[in-house]
Amino acid sequence: MSHGPATEWKEDKKTSKSKAKIGIWMFVVYTIIYAAFIIINVVDPKIMGLDIGMLNLAIVFGFGLIIFALILALIYNAICGHIEEKALRIKKLKNLSEKKLKK
Repeated sequence: MSHGPATEWKEDKKTSKSKAKIGIWMFVVYTIIYAAFIIINVVDPKIMGLDIGMLNLAIVFGFGLIIFALILALIYNAICGHIEEKALRIKKLKNLSEKKLKK
């Protein structure tokens, strides 16, 4: 038995540009922090061996990168959801105003 998708997925050109900008900025921020991690490892790996509590800096920094990526993903999802809701409200208002003008 074959069935189609539950919802229709179309690209919204009005929101896709702003969502892409946000995604690119977040990517740049993450890349800079990740590059710092790599540069420290290449230039002076002994720094990563410094103890922070029971762990060394490499482990703390590495887990920090993973957690930061997850936080960025949640922030991106929240911002994009807000942008899409706003666009949907505007679309509904336009449809309502067009219906009132036709009457």
